[in-house]
Amino acid sequence: MQQLVLEYATERAGAVIAFGGKEIGLGVVNPRTEIVESRDAIIQAVERALLYHPADRIFLNPDCGFGTFSGRPINDSATAAAKMRMIVAAAQAMRTRVSQA
Repeated sequence: MQQLVLEYATERAGAVIAFGGKEIGLGVVNPRTEIVESRDAIIQAVERALLYHPADRIFLNPDCGFGTFSGRPINDSATAAAKMRMIVAAAQAMRTRVSQA
């Protein structure tokens, strides 16, 4: 197993920890809420992960996808798309920051 995909978008997840050289799929948005996380909130989550993992081993993703339960969507497509746009914006900002360092 080269990559661990973990849910870190909620407080119940706890703090990011080191996983001995593995890549980490870092959950940075909660698909169960209608609140669209800000780019800065996602960047803060990445900065916490950078304390334990090098930038080239961190991949951003939503917690547990945007699935449905009992035929009821968790979020509509517009909210899911907005959350994904924030992930992209944060990733672009972090790439720029890391390349300038």
